[in-house]
Amino acid sequence: MIEKKKNKLIHEGRYAAEVEVELIDDDTGWAPYLSVGDARKLDAVRAALKAGRLAEASALGRVFELQPVGQRETA
Repeated sequence: MIEKKKNKLIHEGRYAAEVEVELIDDDTGWAPYLSVGDARKLDAVRAALKAGRLAEASALGRVFELQPVGQRETA
């Protein structure tokens, strides 16, 4: 069994969070997969972002506010 750290991005509304998780790779055929704890952490971050609880989400990962860059002109 090999565990590697990976950053997952969670997007909810105008916020995104970068959360570090460990992917588990083994010979079961289901690999790579997340531990139950990491899956719950991703769910908690998503729920916190959706509810606007940024401090809670920030405790579990890096939180970003998304802004449009600009509009494309069409000719």
